[in-house]
Amino acid sequence: MKLSLVELATVAPGGDKPQALQGAVNAARQAEDLGYHRIWYAEHHDAASAASSAPEILIALAARTTSRIRVGSGAVLLNHYSPYKVAETFLQLEALTPGRIDLGLGRATAGPVADFALRRDRNTPPADDFELQVQEVLAHFDRSFPPGDVFARLNPTAGIPSRPQVWILGSSGTSALMAAELGLGYAFAGFINPGGATRGLLRHGAFARSAAHGPAGHRGILAVSAVVADTDAEAQRLNWSRTALMARLARTGAAAQVPTVDEAARELTPAEKDAPTVITDGRWPRQIAGSPTTVRDQLEQMAKATGVEEVMVQDIIADPGARAHSRALLAQALDVIPASPARSSS
Repeated sequence: MKLSLVELATVAPGGDKPQALQGAVNAARQAEDLGYHRIWYAEHHDAASAASSAPEILIALAARTTSRIRVGSGAVLLNHYSPYKVAETFLQLEALTPGRIDLGLGRATAGPVADFALRRDRNTPPADDFELQVQEVLAHFDRSFPPGDVFARLNPTAGIPSRPQVWILGSSGTSALMAAELGLGYAFAGFINPGGATRGLLRHGAFARSAAHGPAGHRGILAVSAVVADTDAEAQRLNWSRTALMARLARTGAAAQVPTVDEAARELTPAEKDAPTVITDGRWPRQIAGSPTTVRDQLEQMAKATGVEEVMVQDIIADPGARAHSRALLAQALDVIPASPARSSS
């Protein structure tokens, strides 16, 4: 099983965003040394708890300080942007680091004010045309606009021989089918919709056609939230910070900050603290937490059920040291083997 990471640039309690961003870049080097297959950077706007608002910047920095690991976006929120600009940006990243760039595309709201601020045209209601936007990105990569199309004269690929891998990120069967029909890889957000993961990924696998847009075409990734510690009890305790953060976000919105474990312990009810973090009566949890053996067993069950060969982990752990330890324990538990050498000395 391949193991990958989605990095949020989590802002530690008492920390700041510059520290979180530097930690997110450093995470790529750690992940590469541990044998992770890829690291993706998220896009969150107006969030006190996460600093990663421009994944393309973190991708560039991380790619230049590593030599093997794939680096990409998880995801660029395409509903806010010009497909041409996204295509140009990721072709430039590919030119700088050939063969290691992933363009993960998704759509999401950043909240009504942030959504409005991100729009260039504020006089026209936004359109729900995500699939058309994705097709336009692919047409820029392939130069496949029909003759006479105004965009056919554009050539953002000039002098760039390779292309980024393109993935669709989603949490529904609809997005899975769209990815399959377009010949793209698909990453399912199991931490958003754990109950739909099996159906969504199996649907993608059943309908995926030959990979017209590169080696990602027929592949699926299961993305989960996971916390690993030396014992089940310690992992459950560390996981309280994420549980409490979700509750804070529901109450106060983007201003919510990641709580320490002690703060979370005071804020959560006994039922919230004891919520299942393993598969229980066939129901998948939103958050997996446990010892290396426990989490490995959960991920192996999930991978078998969904037919994937790659799992991507999101982790919201308040203490950066505990977060790094969690990632190391998981890599060891899944017996991920780093390539040699992991990175150049430059």
